[in-house]
Amino acid sequence: MQTHFRRWLFLVHRWLGIGVCVLFAMWFASGVVMMYVGYPKLTDAERLQHLPRLDANAALLAPGAALARAGVAGPLDELRLAAASGGRAVYLAKKSKGVIVIDAASGARLQGVSEAQALASAAAFAGPHIKLHYLGMVDEDAFTHSRGLDAHRPLHRVQMLEDARTLLWVSSRTGEVVRDAPRAEQLWNYVGAWIHWLYPFRGNAFQPYWTDIVNWASIVGIALALSGAVVGIMRWRFKRPYRSGARTPYPSAMMRWHHISGLLFALVTITWIFSGLMSMNPWRVFDSGAPKLQMEALQGGPLDLSAPSQAMPQATPSALLRAAGGDIRELRWVRVLGAERVLAQRAGGPPRVLDGASAQPLVLDEDALRAASAGLVAAPVARVERLTNYDLYYYARDAHTMMGGADKPLPVLRIVFDDPHATWVHVDPHTGAVLGQLDRGKRTSRWLFAMLHSWDWLPLLERRPLWDALLIVLSLGGLLLSVTGIVIGWRRLGKKLGANRPQRPGAPATWRWTRG
Repeated sequence: MQTHFRRWLFLVHRWLGIGVCVLFAMWFASGVVMMYVGYPKLTDAERLQHLPRLDANAALLAPGAALARAGVAGPLDELRLAAASGGRAVYLAKKSKGVIVIDAASGARLQGVSEAQALASAAAFAGPHIKLHYLGMVDEDAFTHSRGLDAHRPLHRVQMLEDARTLLWVSSRTGEVVRDAPRAEQLWNYVGAWIHWLYPFRGNAFQPYWTDIVNWASIVGIALALSGAVVGIMRWRFKRPYRSGARTPYPSAMMRWHHISGLLFALVTITWIFSGLMSMNPWRVFDSGAPKLQMEALQGGPLDLSAPSQAMPQATPSALLRAAGGDIRELRWVRVLGAERVLAQRAGGPPRVLDGASAQPLVLDEDALRAASAGLVAAPVARVERLTNYDLYYYARDAHTMMGGADKPLPVLRIVFDDPHATWVHVDPHTGAVLGQLDRGKRTSRWLFAMLHSWDWLPLLERRPLWDALLIVLSLGGLLLSVTGIVIGWRRLGKKLGANRPQRPGAPATWRWTRG
């Protein structure tokens, strides 16, 4: 029985390895690339840097007047003012059904983005003296698989002919530039994120099956690595060597290297494949069913700017821009603690918070924020923490990384609720914005995916290049394991095919394919 089990174990590892080791090699090599070049994204910081400045002297309508002329009534999820569509100032009113774009000077509702408008948006993003070439429209391509772009599809593509030959994608709904990718980033992505995430199966006939392909490829990979680890341990002589004097029974160099590298790097290989599977949230294992946050508790009512009155006046954009100072790229209207606030955002740094009625700068009452945040979840508050440093669950990553690029300001309030889902909510005391919600499932995902896959442990992240050296060495070890497996599998497959191929009459014995 034991002999039968060992034979099947060896056979499963041998024949699975022929194909799966190719996948392993791609994952290890592309993973190193992704340490430095991530999948293209346009972070909020990049977007603000490229937005033209808002002119305090421009004749722009107040929010209520612009919404009224555009026929937009009722509560909004968000309202922004930026020179984001064709280089002109527009209001972007976000409602549940999408984003409505309104010309801030005339109040006209803008619908559809033409080629000329897309080029104008790209020109405003690129800056002066940059030549552009329009490449047409695309629903989805190799660099726009992100679901966050679904509301903007189809996308206009515009090529910058200078400045690293950056490719821009412009929303056909709002006219905003929603993604950029320099030429070098595009090329590195084909051997980085694009191949690492098996994106050749996205945007084509395999699209409906992509998730299952990644999940099952990972599961098969885990089975291969586990079986190899068991075989490797079984074949290693711990007490006494073989007759050759070696601890491994394999005489050929390739088999010896595969055996030894497997013993050294099997654990990290299994860990990385497993954590990669966890990144997919397979079969929604991390979904706890936690309800949405009750945002009205923090907001104190809906954001409704469509009907200003004497009791609730609205500051004009000019007044807000003058109060905020120069170099403002965007105004964002939000509702916090029962009143309208305006976040005046520069190209960098935190926004300036202004009163939406008087345009006066203000500082939010932190005690009031704590009290209001207690209503975000229908459960008692266990404790409120004020973080002044990053920790294991609230930390920043480089913009190019999978989970990087999001604003992670400090200090931050952590509201810990005593509910069945063990919910944590992070609130920015400067703006009153909810920065994230972590329940038990998401914290588990942080350990099984982010910690095991990216090794985003603060003592390592804060001590680069130690983090780089460790991950590169382990990746090269896994690559050695994979490449030796590919060579061994190729040679064995060649022998099998050569043995089954009929001998050509009169051909010399060396005609058969017996070497890989």
